[in-house]
Amino acid sequence: MIGAPVVLAIAVPAAIAAAASFGLTAALQQREARATDRRGAVRWGLVTELARRPMWLGSLVVNGLGIVLQWIAWSTGPLALVQPLLVTGLLFAVVFAGWLDRLRPDRVALFGAGLCVLGLAAFLLFARPSPGRDRLTLGEVVPLAGGLTLVLASCLYTAVRHPGRLRVLALAGATGVCYGVAAGLAKLAADDLRRGVGAMLTDWPFLLLLVCGPLGFLLNQNAFRAGVAPAPALSVIVLVDPLVSIGIGTLWLGESLSADPGEVVGQVFALGVMATGVGVLSRRAPQVARDRRSSRTGKRGPPVSGVRKSDR
Repeated sequence: MIGAPVVLAIAVPAAIAAAASFGLTAALQQREARATDRRGAVRWGLVTELARRPMWLGSLVVNGLGIVLQWIAWSTGPLALVQPLLVTGLLFAVVFAGWLDRLRPDRVALFGAGLCVLGLAAFLLFARPSPGRDRLTLGEVVPLAGGLTLVLASCLYTAVRHPGRLRVLALAGATGVCYGVAAGLAKLAADDLRRGVGAMLTDWPFLLLLVCGPLGFLLNQNAFRAGVAPAPALSVIVLVDPLVSIGIGTLWLGESLSADPGEVVGQVFALGVMATGVGVLSRRAPQVARDRRSSRTGKRGPPVSGVRKSDR
């Protein structure tokens, strides 16, 4: 059994380093995706174009390092400790986005990211999801797939019809749904692996994972392309991903959340904090983008309604 000193010496630094890697990945990918042609809500060939950009390819290496560090953190520390540390990647994304533009991180954006991180961490602590079963029957899969497809289609429809901030949030929401579903499928595929590699590779969870994973990645890049900063899209993805996973586990895999009245109130409050953080980031991002353009050109952009001069 691993003792507390080992957890502090290995799991915590590994989780923080993984969060920093994921934050840098988001900042690099958003910067590169934003530099591509921004016409249209979703460009299905976007990844092919991005693959010709060295900085974007470098972001994949950084992301791979983050995955290794995340695995180290998970294998040496409790999930309740590691997960809240991993979501600080959102804060790192804000910091690295400013660093890439040679500007100080925006304080309002950091505040919004902090609300998202604290809200998600609090929700996980209050919810305390318990393990469930590892199999789904066909009768359970069909309504689940139908419901998730409807949600995904609604997000994409919103993205196509409404440009601007709503498009960013819709694409990010669709990304979070795909990632959350992929996490659930990975859990089922891991159970198939106990029966052998062949059983895993030929069963439906792994085959669907090959669809949901790449689709989520493509939508992720399109969400970054549509946004003026990485934080608004990343905040929605970071929040929707685990919430969808928890929803699938609770409704279909027999997992459960804490039903203690005090902790239920805490969960609702945490969701409110997360929503507030997303709202702050979504409203602040356009002003941050204008300030960055102004720093390059030496000109002030037009004022933004609801943003004080002191916040610029």
